Amino acid sequence: MEEEIKPIRQQQRRLNPTILDVVKKEVTKLLTARNIYPISDSQWVSPVQVVAKKSKMTVTKNQQDELVPIRIQNSWRATCKDHFPLPFVDQVLEKLSGKSHYCFLDGFLGYMQIHIAPEDQHKTMFTCPFDKFAYSRMPFGLCNALSTFQRCMISIFSDLLQDCMEVFMDDFTIYANSFDACLESLSKVLRRCIDTNLVLNFEKCHFMVTEGIVLGHLVSNRGIEVDKSKIDIITSLPNPTSVREVRSFLGHAGFYRRFIKNFSKLALPLSRLLQKDVDFNFDQPCIEAFQDLKNRLTSAPILQAPNYDQPFELITRSCPRPKSYSRPTYASCTMDPAQQNYTTIKKELLAIVFALDKFRSYLLGSRIVMFFDHTALRYLLKKLDAKPRLIRWMLLLQELNIKIKDNKGVENSVADHLSRIEREEYLMPIRDQFLDE
Repeated sequence: MEEEIKPIRQQQRRLNPTILDVVKKEVTKLLTARNIYPISDSQWVSPVQVVAKKSKMTVTKNQQDELVPIRIQNSWRATCKDHFPLPFVDQVLEKLSGKSHYCFLDGFLGYMQIHIAPEDQHKTMFTCPFDKFAYSRMPFGLCNALSTFQRCMISIFSDLLQDCMEVFMDDFTIYANSFDACLESLSKVLRRCIDTNLVLNFEKCHFMVTEGIVLGHLVSNRGIEVDKSKIDIITSLPNPTSVREVRSFLGHAGFYRRFIKNFSKLALPLSRLLQKDVDFNFDQPCIEAFQDLKNRLTSAPILQAPNYDQPFELITRSCPRPKSYSRPTYASCTMDPAQQNYTTIKKELLAIVFALDKFRSYLLGSRIVMFFDHTALRYLLKKLDAKPRLIRWMLLLQELNIKIKDNKGVENSVADHLSRIEREEYLMPIRDQFLDE
């Protein structure tokens, strides 16, 4: 706990009869499993928070007789923060994609497999209409529960990570390029679970499969794909009727923005509705953007994990696609008012700087081939009297191994057609007579 923090006591919340019956069943189950115990009193008091339970690989609606986990709400201000990091989702997916066989394991009541120190158990006291209870094992809702659990899982499987498995909280994924190798890795993981008394949830485990859902994405030997079950929910949504619904839709669609080319441009009419002092008017451009994003999600491409043995090809805006083209990801952003006033050449360079900064972890130490819309950019990089902004951008480019390729006009099939229309020329006679001053 933080120093000089006084105990925090929160009021008990009202529960309707349906939820009250669910809480009673859950408390009885936790008492039977000895995960909680009655406590006389404590200076730390938290209310119960009932949340929906995830069953198997789909989210089910909670009925009256269905158990849901109870989470306590402790004050994050009173807790010393544990900054143990979680793995990056995109790196986990890229590591798993392209394999032939997988095993997906799930920890049983993940957090509650970790004991709480006896001297700290009274701080987890929660109240309900039946009694006051404290946890003997780590529950959901604690400030540092996520970091603590991830650290424990990393310490258990440290020698197997980056070799045959990935760990993200209580989701363990085993991968291999052959059935026998995957089976051997599964034996190692299960043996480690037995040695450390780590319990798995058999109902949520899948063994020796060729594809599966990981962190909201479908991974297989084909690559990384969107989760169709989540996409079906998004595509069935009606037109938003409030700013809150627009924000919710953009949040869900933005989770898969790496699959959508020009996501920021497509979502611009919807993003404008989120601006301050803007009246909500879901007009025709918003309807078209809403439907277009849903259509793009249903036809999202399959992304491939990057191959670091090959050079990366950076393509901005309307550059033609190379023949040996493989999509690791898409990225886009919206220019602010100042950037919108840039010249065309500076906007093109801004797009390249954004891409290099966005994918710096991929590009640093790798060969990069950049395709430009404007040949003038090549000479702009050699400009001696450049302004500070351009100097900063040039310094960013110089730390990378970059090869520049210009696009010929005949190859740029998506360039502005109007600028290439041939027009008849009208020759005007040269005037050699002028009026006297």
